Amino acid sequence: MLYALSPVMQAYLAAWLLLFLAAMVILVWQRKEVSLLTLAYWKYLTEPWKVVTFLVALAGFVWISWHTFDPTWDYIDAAFMSILTYLTAPWAIGTLYRALRGKAKIAHAYVAVCLWLFSASWSYDAYMFWREGYYPITWWSNLFLSSVLYVAAGLMWNLVWKEGRGTLWGFQEPDWPNLDYRTPAIKIMWLALPFILLVLVIIYPFII
Repeated sequence: MLYALSPVMQAYLAAWLLLFLAAMVILVWQRKEVSLLTLAYWKYLTEPWKVVTFLVALAGFVWISWHTFDPTWDYIDAAFMSILTYLTAPWAIGTLYRALRGKAKIAHAYVAVCLWLFSASWSYDAYMFWREGYYPITWWSNLFLSSVLYVAAGLMWNLVWKEGRGTLWGFQEPDWPNLDYRTPAIKIMWLALPFILLVLVIIYPFII
């Protein structure tokens, strides 16, 4: 397979590889401080309603990959992008919010941005480059659309319900993600629905 890149795309590929590598170095170096790597975050992530909605979304995206007119959308990238989004989006969106409020380190916000871009774009670019032998011309449109989905997922999976306060974003809590309560699905289903509808609106044109 012949791999060829224009000078501009060579520069872009080299840039994001270096940016992502730097993020991984920070993640490893500060692993004891990054909540993404804590047991509390994984407990937060595995609330039953989050697991169920993730599995439904994963199955849906993989199923659509067999019916879409988009030749770059196959069951492999549908699966790994869905999994990466589920694992990182709640933390990335929460960390960026907290960084803007001065409650998270800039270095952690940088890692969050890189995980966002890797999950929504760079992993897709690398896979398509490997599969087809050239950088995908759809990289920019994918970056935009997948980022919208990523943010929606990160916000939805951060919905929590707390006695006496009602529904809020988990990352607004001082001890996020180390929350000592569970959120019943019935308490947040109506607020989760707009995010689900947004996803359906975005992917609908790909299957008609």
